[in-house]
Amino acid sequence: MVFGSKKLNPEFTCRIADVGCGNGQLLYELYASGYLDLHGFDPFIDADKQVAPGLTLWKKRIEESGYTFDLIMMHHSFEHMEDPHEVLKCCYRQLKPGGKLLIRCPVADAQVWKAHRELWVQLDAPRHLIIPTVAGLKIKAEQLGFVLDEVEFDSSDFQFWGTELYRRDEILDESKIAKFFYEGRKTNYAQKKPSKII
Repeated sequence: MVFGSKKLNPEFTCRIADVGCGNGQLLYELYASGYLDLHGFDPFIDADKQVAPGLTLWKKRIEESGYTFDLIMMHHSFEHMEDPHEVLKCCYRQLKPGGKLLIRCPVADAQVWKAHRELWVQLDAPRHLIIPTVAGLKIKAEQLGFVLDEVEFDSSDFQFWGTELYRRDEILDESKIAKFFYEGRKTNYAQKKPSKII
């Protein structure tokens, strides 16, 4: 799910944060595209690293940063946060006026969750600490002062074939897809991705 807007189109001079940036690949792609003020936050990287002028990876949480941002992104990191309320509150505090927050995470509104419950691959316990519903995340965000611009489901067919492997008591191994799923069914999974709902 995307909470925010995929059509953000920030200016090249905007200060952008990627929370849970890992090795900084996405930020590097933005840097290569011409963005000038990029910051990655991840307490699990080895050390602070200046990748390029205007692109720094910080070995800390965004809550520990003194910067404010035009755009804060969380690409599949929000569901790993111990205290989502504090994270959202911090993001609101650290956004400049008119700033945007983009959250991509699995949501418990998914039809595959309703159908398969504990076998849903996106539960991913114990790595995923929270899986919100769209309504719950919207309520919490608006309590903190955010305005919801857009919600869009952007999941891949992974949640379908991964769940099916679990249902068959198989390990999560993409090489098993050919063994269990004929090509037409795999294509059907790819086409099951929901579209924009707001």
